[in-house]
Formats: sequence, structure tokens, C-alpha cells
Amino acid sequence: MIKRDIEIIIKKKLFKSKAIIISGPRQVGKTTLVRSIVNSVAEPYLWFNGDEPSTISIFNNISSADMKQLFGKNKIVVIDEAQKINNIGLSLKIIVDTFPDIQLIATGSSSFELANEVNEPLTGRKFDYFLFPISYNELINEFGTLKEKEYLSQRLIYGSYPEIINNPEDARDNLNLLSDSYLYKDLLSLETIKKPTLLIKLLQALSWQCGSEVSFNELAQTIGSDPKTVEKYIDLLEKAYVIFRLQPLSRNLRNELKKTRKVYFYDNGIRNAIIGNFDRLDLRQDIGALWENYLISERKKFIEYKRIYGNQFFWRTAQKQEIDYIEERDGIFNAYEFKYNPKKKAYLSKTFSKAYSAHSFFLVNNNNYNDFLTI
Repeated sequence: MIKRDIEIIIKKKLFKSKAIIISGPRQVGKTTLVRSIVNSVAEPYLWFNGDEPSTISIFNNISSADMKQLFGKNKIVVIDEAQKINNIGLSLKIIVDTFPDIQLIATGSSSFELANEVNEPLTGRKFDYFLFPISYNELINEFGTLKEKEYLSQRLIYGSYPEIINNPEDARDNLNLLSDSYLYKDLLSLETIKKPTLLIKLLQALSWQCGSEVSFNELAQTIGSDPKTVEKYIDLLEKAYVIFRLQPLSRNLRNELKKTRKVYFYDNGIRNAIIGNFDRLDLRQDIGALWENYLISERKKFIEYKRIYGNQFFWRTAQKQEIDYIEERDGIFNAYEFKYNPKKKAYLSKTFSKAYSAHSFFLVNNNNYNDFLTI
């Protein structure tokens, strides 16, 4: 098992009289992570699976007295796929408030149910963590920097899901299964998804526009829908941890774009599976999009795991001056341009330099990306 960076962080928060909530996409290793944590603690534990009808039945209108009898002398209670259980937030609150000596751990593979039912009841009673597909830092800790760099093209095409890392020979088949799981198991089970084919078309359109600014109006025309439906479906895709959005930086200039967003996938492999393209890099026309999606998704993992606080943006003006990615920390703007080919140059816009005087600028290519993803 590849050691996850977040494990040691979570272990430090055990038995603090708060619930530990671990969310993230399906099949990224949440269950494996939690088993590793509880097996490393010399305390008895009880495990519930929210996918099983028996677990759903147990937590249906359960009282604190019932819980006391159910939990017995166990010191850890795990509820896997907790978002599947109706009113789970209230049950979790009862456990935290009534049994302060029990460590509660709950996982969820979609936020649209878990967040709505957990956030309010557990205010001030939980530690939140997000588990991504395996990160670049976790991979170099496992294989070493030089070896992992040899796998760069593999990561750009097939991504970094645990199943893909451990079984590279079956990468295409497993990615197709994973993308179907995204589409059908979580999203298409919702009553709000009235047009499954529309959702699939939208995912495909977003895959082709990965790293580009997206317009709800343009997407609606592309897939034969209306902007409000597109916006709603994109929101659901984000809450199901398929995609995430990057907002524009707009503070100083009138001509800075303010309303558009960039959309990225949490994993390159899922993106490529959706469009059915696993061609080698030298045969592809979308290497720029693959490179940008990889770097920003990996940077997102790094920031989350290292608990780095700040803001993330892209920047563009009406005159099409642009910067791929910006991080703001303590009033300093770190601007990044992404070029896969190290021979390609990039220069910082003078307009940006004048508007945001406290800044630094970096060009990230396939020769120096290690610094961007580890520092």
C-alpha cells in the first residue's frame, strides 16, 4: 500500500472528542486509509458500511441508548460511505456529544448529501479531510523522484488512481469502469438528474474544454440545453468530486474578466476516459490541456495536504492577456505559466505586473515541475 500523506495528520487528531470526516472521489482509497489508521491504533473498533441496507436500517431513528448497547466497549466507530444514510448528520452529532471517549470516523464519496446533512449538525464537532487520487509527493516517496519522472507520460494519460498505479496493464479497462462509476452510481441516481444523456454530453464538452474558460451559454448551445441546467449539472459534478473550478483574479482593472471560470478534472485518467482518448503524448493535440490539468490538480493536492492557506486564481483580460495560474498568500501574488516543452518561453504581462506589484513569476515545464509540486 502506498502511504498517504494525510494519514499521519489524521492520526494526530484522534481522540480529541471530535468526529473525523474524510471525503473524496470514489475509489481513491478512503476505506484503505481508514483501515490503516484503525489497525495502527491498539483500540477495538466497530465498522459500518453505508452501502449495506443493514447499516442503513441500524441508523434509522437510532437513539443514544441503542448506540450505547451497539457500540459496547469499542473505542472507534467507523461509518464508511456515510452519505448513504438518511439524516446521518444527526446520528453523528449524537455519537460525538454522547460518547466523547469514542473516536468517530465517517467517510463519504460525494458531498451533495454528506455536506448538507453533516455540516450544520456537526459545527464545531469535526475535523474535515479530503482524500485525492494518489499525489505526486506520495508517489515520489514510494518510488523516488527519478523513477516517478519516468512515469510522467503515464500519469498525464492514465492518472493516479490507486487501482491504476497498482495495475498499469489494466489501466484502460479500470479507468472506463471508474468513469462509469462516477457517471452512474453517484450522479445518475439523483432525482435532480432528469436527462442522463445530457450529463454525459456535458462531461464530454468539459473534457474538451479542460483548462479553458467555460461559458454556461456556450456549453448549453453545444449540448442542446439551457444555461441554468448546465450550471446546475456543473455544480453537481463538482459536489460529486468529478471536477473543480478555478475563479478569475479581478481586483484592479476594468477589463479583467470577472464571470468566467476554468474547469479541471481531479484526475487526468478520468478526463481521458470520458473522451475515450488514451493515445501517446506524441500523437495528441491536447498536450497543453493535459499538462495544465495535471499540474493544477496535483498542486491542489499539495496545498490541501500541507494545509497551505491562500487563494487560487487564473487571470485574463478582455485583450486576451492571461496567466495560467496564480496563488495569493499574505498579499503576494505568485504567477505561473505552464509549458510542457522546456524549449517554449513565457513572459509575464506588463499589465499584470503594474496592477499587482507584489508578485513573482515562474515558468513550469517538464524539466522543473518537481519544484512546483513539492515546494
